[in-house]
Amino acid sequence: MGMNRTERGNRILEILADNGSVDVEQLVSGLGVSPATVRRDLDALAEKELLVRTHGGATRGGVAYDLPQRYRLGDDDAKRSVAARAAAKVSRGMTVGMTGGTTTGIIAQLLGMRPDLRSENGRPSLTVVTNSVNIASTLAVRPHIKVVVSGGVMHPASYELVGPWAVQTLGGLSCDLAFIGVDGMTPQGGFTVHEEDEAELNALMARRAREAWVVTDSSKAGHTAFAALPEVKGIGLITDTGLSAQDRKAWAAKGVEVMLA
Repeated sequence: MGMNRTERGNRILEILADNGSVDVEQLVSGLGVSPATVRRDLDALAEKELLVRTHGGATRGGVAYDLPQRYRLGDDDAKRSVAARAAAKVSRGMTVGMTGGTTTGIIAQLLGMRPDLRSENGRPSLTVVTNSVNIASTLAVRPHIKVVVSGGVMHPASYELVGPWAVQTLGGLSCDLAFIGVDGMTPQGGFTVHEEDEAELNALMARRAREAWVVTDSSKAGHTAFAALPEVKGIGLITDTGLSAQDRKAWAAKGVEVMLA
């Protein structure tokens, strides 16, 4: 069975990272698809600014970083749907807070690729505040996005910065929107993550925002991780249609607005 479009895209980015350029004939042979398919794949990646199209193929242009590591294309439809719904809330001039997580990482990718957020005068059109090293590195190559990173000690499992320095930094900032990643959620136990310092920081990020949303796919429903987030008044939930009607009603009863992607 051949590669799907996402797998082909990832392979193309790997070749670009290794060689700096790629041609259509090389990809036809390596991927086992037609020249027309290769050209469509290259055009799709160029639209996302992940490569620069040339007459016979593509180069990475002035992008001198590890494309596969920073722009691995996810193939989880539920997470991408949730991320797209969340990213649609973002507009020019906003300050957006993001904790770590797979879904928040996809939101960062989507914001970095949005044509309507590109700078018109060379100045950033969006500010992202994060304690996630992964998200910061994803957005570092996007000149239209100002990236503010908290201090703190990096958690070895999640690559999130935690501890007193992170709390001190985020406690002095304000955001228009905040997107919070979690590892589990139940209406009875609330939103949970694996580490207690992450729970504290996630709640702080949400409190420092005018509007805060937990962003996660419905596979986290019914699961409880180690540490519960302290209660945040007015926080909402963006998830996919796999969340049961019973859970939707239970969350609503707790005052949590649920938005389905």
